[in-house]
Amino acid sequence: MAEVTGRNTWTEELASLIEDSGVHYSGDPITATSFEARRSVYAPQSASVESAESFKEQALGFVMAWCEILVELGRGFRDILRQNFMNDDFFLVKKLRGPCARVSKRLSFLNDFLPEDRDPLHAWSVVFFVFILALAAISVDPSREAVAPLVKVRQHPPSASRVQLPDGRYMAYHEQGVSADLARFSLVAPHSFLSSRLAGLPGVKASLLEEYGVRLVTYDLPGFGESDPHPGRNLNSSAMDVLHLVNAVNVSEKFWLLCHSSGCIHAWASLRYIPERIAGAAMLAPMINPYDPHMTKEEMKRTWEKWLPRRKMMYSLARRFPRFLSFFYRKSFLPENHDEIDKLLSFSPGKKDKFVIEEPEFEEFWQRDVEESIRQGNIRPFIEEAALQVSNWGFDLKELHVQKKCQTRGILLWLKSMYSQADCELAGFLGLTHIWQGLDDKVVPPSMMEYIERVLPEAVIHKLPNEGHFSYFYFCDQCHKQMFATLFGTPQGPVERQEETAAFEEDKEEEVLQVVPVDSF
Repeated sequence: MAEVTGRNTWTEELASLIEDSGVHYSGDPITATSFEARRSVYAPQSASVESAESFKEQALGFVMAWCEILVELGRGFRDILRQNFMNDDFFLVKKLRGPCARVSKRLSFLNDFLPEDRDPLHAWSVVFFVFILALAAISVDPSREAVAPLVKVRQHPPSASRVQLPDGRYMAYHEQGVSADLARFSLVAPHSFLSSRLAGLPGVKASLLEEYGVRLVTYDLPGFGESDPHPGRNLNSSAMDVLHLVNAVNVSEKFWLLCHSSGCIHAWASLRYIPERIAGAAMLAPMINPYDPHMTKEEMKRTWEKWLPRRKMMYSLARRFPRFLSFFYRKSFLPENHDEIDKLLSFSPGKKDKFVIEEPEFEEFWQRDVEESIRQGNIRPFIEEAALQVSNWGFDLKELHVQKKCQTRGILLWLKSMYSQADCELAGFLGLTHIWQGLDDKVVPPSMMEYIERVLPEAVIHKLPNEGHFSYFYFCDQCHKQMFATLFGTPQGPVERQEETAAFEEDKEEEVLQVVPVDSF
């Protein structure tokens, strides 16, 4: 009779349904109950974890599959390029094979620095990539914002005196020094590019002007500062503007011109078109046309090699496509914030210039001058000014050279010159011209000064070693004293009332002597 056994527990039934794994559960009811309780508690959570893990695995598998597809696709493109374009019959391969082989041979010595088990092509590509990343990291200067904070461009109320010109335009001007009735010397100063009437002689002391009896008159070029624009202007009209200005501000005698950098193109024009009104000119780093056809190849080469590529490009655009300058000017000096002077003028400053432009006094003056220059927000006058610098001026500098001209044209004049001396007169600018040029100037290279010295031998050239473009002109008391002593000699102060009265009485006596008839004596 078969032995009758009791009912199996659930663990024994579960074990009977699967293969023997070598692990046997005991029939302890307490252990079975506690395990079952723990299972009932953690069963739902384990199911969700399994579900989440299965989803992640599926997503990861999908991404990996796409990556494998893209890799295979890239390999396919590579094989196509190699088979069709990188074979020996391809045109570029034929042309570049020789030069590349020569370059590779010359650079092969660099492979000696690599480990023996490294492929040079792979190793040097990694080195090049790391070098590019390092260069990009170095170019980002996180401290620049703290060193050079942004300075907002400010708006200022009108402050200039203005005169109306014969064509109806208004010209703004500014006066320094002694008054018109006490002036022993009158200085008229056109300003340079991105400047205004506020420049004049930056930092000049009022006591120095008083000591020499100088009246300094500076004015805004058309469209700059508070002067009305003149769309059809040229250097001839610029000289006429100067003439009308000095007449309007009661400069009755001959006056002196003072200019700096590109402002000197207007001084050159005045020397050419109104020489009879000018006593002399004081020029600091005077600008000339860099495309002047009378410059030698060596002078032109040494001029252009001093400039940065951006400055060269600006001159080329100003000469050939001046309208394209509008885009660059609007991005550079017409935004809401001030930028550094070397970036605005596209030059690399020398040692002394760098020291000067970093001074707070210079920065404050420069920012105020720029704000006045661009106050109208019109880009056209700046484009016109840039084009005037590099276009045909309508005259040559050599025309200012003092020389004797005799009238021998025509048969009668020629016959007269055979029996008597021909009517001759001196042509050119007969006054004094003093030029101060820094030999470390990166804006107006010294080669321009050498050209002026060649075509105008009568000009007095003062060569300044170690001086730059701004260092001798801006905020240099000693420099200003040397300039005035060179131009005006010993200081005599303003014209006194007694001198004026004595001169008036002498003129009156001469007039009386001329009027009285000879028979009355």
